[in-house]
Order: sequence, then C-alpha cells, then structure tokens
Amino acid sequence: MLAAITALVLFIIVMVAVSFYFYHVAIARADKEFLAENPDLAANADVENPFADSKDWWSAQSFENWSLIADDGLKLHAYYLPAKKATNQTVLLAHGYAGRSEQMSSFAQMYYEDLGFNVLLPDARGHGLSEGDYIGFGWPERKDVVKWIQRIVERTGEEAQIVLHGVSMGAATVMMTSGEELPSQVKAIVADCGYTSVADELTYQLKRMYKLPSFPILQSTSCLTKLRAGYSFQEASALKQVKKSKTPILFIHGGGDLFVPTEMVYRLYENGPAEKRLFVVPGAGHGLARQFDPEGYDREVTEFIGTYVREENKRAAMVR
Repeated sequence: MLAAITALVLFIIVMVAVSFYFYHVAIARADKEFLAENPDLAANADVENPFADSKDWWSAQSFENWSLIADDGLKLHAYYLPAKKATNQTVLLAHGYAGRSEQMSSFAQMYYEDLGFNVLLPDARGHGLSEGDYIGFGWPERKDVVKWIQRIVERTGEEAQIVLHGVSMGAATVMMTSGEELPSQVKAIVADCGYTSVADELTYQLKRMYKLPSFPILQSTSCLTKLRAGYSFQEASALKQVKKSKTPILFIHGGGDLFVPTEMVYRLYENGPAEKRLFVVPGAGHGLARQFDPEGYDREVTEFIGTYVREENKRAAMVR
C-alpha cells in the first residue's frame, strides 16, 4: 500500500514538472529556440522567395500605431496603414506563432499596393508590442480580433468591408473568430495553413518532436494552461468554430506541410461554411504556399475576395 501511494505521489510530481516544462516551451511568452532547428519548418524552405523586398517596403511605410484594451485588461498594439486612395475596404492580417506583425509584410504589400486596401496588422497578445505573458494559439485572440474589427468600423464607417487573413496560428485565429457573432462588415476570411484545434496540433507535435503520447501530458498541461492563461486546449478548436461560421472562407494549405499536416485543411474545409473554397499548393511547406505559387495564390485570394465585396468595388478589387 505504501509503495502504491509513493508511486502515485512520484507520478503526480513528475506530471506537474512535465506540465510546467511544456507550458514554458509552448505557451509562455519566451524565445522559441526550438523553432529555428525544427526540420519540419525547414522542409521545402529553400525555394526562392519572390517577396524578399517586402521588408524594404515595410520600412518605407508610415504606419499609424493603434492600441486597444482587451476584455481581460491587456493593452494590445496594431499597425494601421490607410490606403493611398480612400476606401472602405480593409484587411486585418494575423501573424503566426512566436511571430509579429512585420512578418506579414509581403501580404500587407499585396493588399495595399495591388488591391488598394487599408491594412491593419495587430500584434497578437504575448507577441510584438502587445502585452501578455502567454500565447493563446488563437482562442483568446479571437475576441481580440472582434474588438479590432469594431475599431476598423469606427475608422472607416458603417459601410466598411473587412477581410480577415491569417497564416498558421493567425489562420487558426481568424477561423476561431469566424464562429463568433461577427458584424455584417466582415465579408470574407482567408485561412492559410491553420490547424484544426490546439489539442490536435499539440498532440501531433508531441509525437513528432518528442516521440511522446499525448496522454496524460496534453491533459495535465491543458489544466495548467487553464489556470495560468484562462483557456484549455480542448476548447480551442478552429474546427468547431468554422462549423458555426456564416462568413465565406478560403482555406489554403501547402501540400508538403509537415508542421501543420495538410490533412487538417481537408477536415476544416469539409466542416466549413456554405460558401468556401479550397486551395492546396503541391509541395509547399508550412507557410510557404504563396512563396511556392505566387501567381496562383494571389489569383485565388483576389478572386475570392472579389466575390464578396459590393459590386461598385468589385472591379477595383480584381485589378492586379
């Protein structure tokens, strides 16, 4: 009996230690060194980048600095770039895990230069210039996006037309946002290489990176995350949210994605809203769909957006 109790106590101590370790690795705001050496992110990344000059473009822009207070009191930051010609069309660009808004520069350049949109680039909570000591994987961020949408409407008027476009964690964020009660001004969503749910992605990564089963590590770390960050892995589901979505969604993924496996996009598409489109780029690694097929990517995005803007603005949106 004593041996059994001792074993149980040791097991609990080990699981607590393991949970804190994985919380620090995956959830806490900290340098994510493991990403730099992840072979799944390096897969197919040697293809030439046709958007390398977007960093210079970014540096040349005069962004406005926006801020808002989230529902839980965090001060969040975003960059806003008004279009050269006044318009009611705005894109909100959501960056990926451990990233920051500047990493969306090539997408900002496309929407600004080619499509004539206003551009809003929030730093997700726990990233960039936004406050927060944890990463929400898109779940608490979905409510932040709703507040940014309200700010866009305040700025551009009730006739605003808004597109949400996210990559990786940003894609999960905009898909999770899609299941909320969104204002009519949100016309379309573009989700590039997002995961079905936090539980699914972390289960996959535990096996892929650590050769570990998800149980009981995922459950114990999820409990710790609920206590420290206010959400659990099980509730953070893009799949459940797109089932509720009434907003048209363009699902994009790389056919060679080993970090967020390509099979996830097919499940998301199958459960998506009535109005949807799927674009898979053969061979493209994680977040590299546009880099692999820039013409096809921009064409799909532009045509999809053009379907859901008002007729008087459609022609402008279709011009490249």
